[in-house]
Amino acid sequence: MLHLVHLIARTVSVPADVIARRELTTAKAALLGFVEGLTEYLPVSSTGHLVVTERLIDVGRHRATKDAADTYTITIQAGAILAVLVLYWQRFVEMARGLVGRDEPGRRLLTATVVAFIPAAIVGVALEKSIKDRLFGVWPVIAAWVVGGIVILLVARRLQERSRAYGMPLESLTIRAALLVGFAQCFALWPGTSRSLVTILAALLVGLSLPAAVEFSFLLGLLTLGAATAYDGLKHGKEMIDTYGIVHPLVGLVIAFIAAVVAIRWMVTYLGRHGLEIFGWYRLAIGAVALLLLATGVL
Repeated sequence: MLHLVHLIARTVSVPADVIARRELTTAKAALLGFVEGLTEYLPVSSTGHLVVTERLIDVGRHRATKDAADTYTITIQAGAILAVLVLYWQRFVEMARGLVGRDEPGRRLLTATVVAFIPAAIVGVALEKSIKDRLFGVWPVIAAWVVGGIVILLVARRLQERSRAYGMPLESLTIRAALLVGFAQCFALWPGTSRSLVTILAALLVGLSLPAAVEFSFLLGLLTLGAATAYDGLKHGKEMIDTYGIVHPLVGLVIAFIAAVVAIRWMVTYLGRHGLEIFGWYRLAIGAVALLLLATGVL
């Protein structure tokens, strides 16, 4: 039905605000917030899930609302960021104390997090247009889901066994190791890859224990996602609010926060007892489902 609305809009010049009201309802805003929060910190790619979900519910497919929809899905990351701030507030207090010279381990962790952030920040800004124009589609997401799933099944168990035997705590992370994790994070600029996946695996590879790798992925994610949210919000925030208003972004943000809190707590508990393999199988399954939907014309 919405495809018909879009067709009519092109021929009779329906104003963009009218299209937006029909396109992003409160229910759709809440659904996108739920998908964002649930998948942001799991190694399954929130961006990939949002790309597919937007197509399924017909959000952002009209050229009049495309930029606003893209900004919306980035802006609601603020809810997921807030979840990490709430759950790991003690770490951030340590890092803040380190910033003013009152906590040496906190200062080292803050420095390592900033260093790990830099590579993806530079590459992301430099390739922003190319990434959005060429990689934000279902086919690139499916490919990344499948490749990521295979990588998890091939290497995760071995890395986890090594981390249980020799894994270091987060306080032992060196600047060199943090930089290597930062370079690995650049691979996550390909939608569907998962920032959490590459940073956790890279942190395991440089010698952290699994709990430390997961926590560093969360901390690094706050800085990376915060910068991306601020950058895109400043660049296209007014356009998003003009198109969708303020209520829908707030709905998405709140739902994303709640879903992220639940997902983070579940993931930490689950990985304390099991491995990453479930996420590998999930990625292969969701990739197969998306491929089927694409082949049948649903996507």
